[in-house]
Amino acid sequence: MRGEQELGISNSKNESPGEWYAEVVKKAEIADYSPVGGFIIVRPRGISLWESIRFHLDSWFRETGVENAYFPVLIPEKYLEREKEIIAGFDPEVAWVTHGGEEELGERLAVRPTSESIIAPFMARWVRSHRDLPLRLNQWCSVVRWEATETKPFFRTKEFLWQEGHTAHKNRDDAWAETIQRLDQYERLYREILAIPVLKGRKPEHDKFPGAETTSTVEALMPDGKSVQGGTSHYLGTTFSKAFEIGYVDENEENQLVHTTSWGLSWRAIGALIMTHSDDQGLVLPPAIAPEQIVIVPIWKGDKREEVMEYAREIQKALSEFRVQLDDRDEKNPGFKFNEWELKGVPIRIEIGPKEVENRTITLVHRPDGERHLIEIEGVEDAMRSHLEKIYEKLYQRAFDSLQENIHEVSNEVELVDKLTSQGGYAKTPWCGEEGCEETVKEKIAASIVMIPSEMEGKVQKGDLCSVCGSDAKEIVYFAKKY
Repeated sequence: MRGEQELGISNSKNESPGEWYAEVVKKAEIADYSPVGGFIIVRPRGISLWESIRFHLDSWFRETGVENAYFPVLIPEKYLEREKEIIAGFDPEVAWVTHGGEEELGERLAVRPTSESIIAPFMARWVRSHRDLPLRLNQWCSVVRWEATETKPFFRTKEFLWQEGHTAHKNRDDAWAETIQRLDQYERLYREILAIPVLKGRKPEHDKFPGAETTSTVEALMPDGKSVQGGTSHYLGTTFSKAFEIGYVDENEENQLVHTTSWGLSWRAIGALIMTHSDDQGLVLPPAIAPEQIVIVPIWKGDKREEVMEYAREIQKALSEFRVQLDDRDEKNPGFKFNEWELKGVPIRIEIGPKEVENRTITLVHRPDGERHLIEIEGVEDAMRSHLEKIYEKLYQRAFDSLQENIHEVSNEVELVDKLTSQGGYAKTPWCGEEGCEETVKEKIAASIVMIPSEMEGKVQKGDLCSVCGSDAKEIVYFAKKY
């Protein structure tokens, strides 16, 4: 009884989403809390999710000319000082190493908050000619930003895992194409692998990455009405090439500065995945990322065990192209197994009892909604592909419908505040471009501009006025509360 009670989720996603989220993360064995505040311990199932994200992104990166590298976690202070905008942006969040053993260091070492300032000097060494360009590097690593006051696993921690790409190009056009290509790959990850629709756009000038000319972003809407910055891609122009003297000799034997980019996606994507799809029974995972896509639960009484198990192993072998788990534990009853695998988010459960053995069928259950199907064993592989695709479509469509229903077009501050207070989601509205108007909204309801859409979608119409101050609008923006 105690084990069955521990499996249950006691909090409601709708009524107490924060407590519900923390409970799902722990009980589904994704992560646990570290003894050091602001840090988490990621369990094997959580790492499996991250490894799947890494596998897909890494393959797409490699297909487009990116090579993986690794740079040290400790960065000399003088390296950060060479780019003052980095100091302005990250200095309050930097963790410093001041001693090696009992010996005080002659220079403080920063635990990387990001790696531009350590990668750029080596780009300067490795790039000499136009023939060395483009240079595309990526590393998978952890970073530390000492700013988290309250730990929310994967959404807000002092240390987190991510990938960070850094590239150098001959000119703006090449670098800008790189910036957008990486943003498109992030959108693809959320759409194809995580079954989450995202909005693509850029950050306002005052919210750019330090040193960037343009910061582009993908934003995902969570069920509690808040927005998650799902990944960012930055066009850095020549800011870092000037600071670190990254130059090259062009085809005309003239010296030029490179144009650089950086782009990153963190394990925040795991938080968005859990928050978007999971329910009051526990974790719900899209098939592409689930550690187990299918679990087979044999059900028997009396002397039927061997024939049921033999048939279950036959089914497992027939489905070897999928990630299949046969739960053959004798000490757990079927009800316990159903609850446990629902909690862990396995997309498909197959139930096999004496009747299925006799009829050469299987009973198949969809995790997201409990939809049941009786399937003939002949052609079971094709049937399984079809059902996994149906589960993906259910998850994506549900998230897509929620996103569309929660984009509110508003034309004045009263509407903006009312929609975000009562319904959450995004308030799409004209904006004059002044940071002060964003601050006005932020002070009232802790909402800010999370994204400016593409020029086509974000183009203001003649007569559009800023919803806050009433001045002529320059852009269409999305306000939201955010993680």
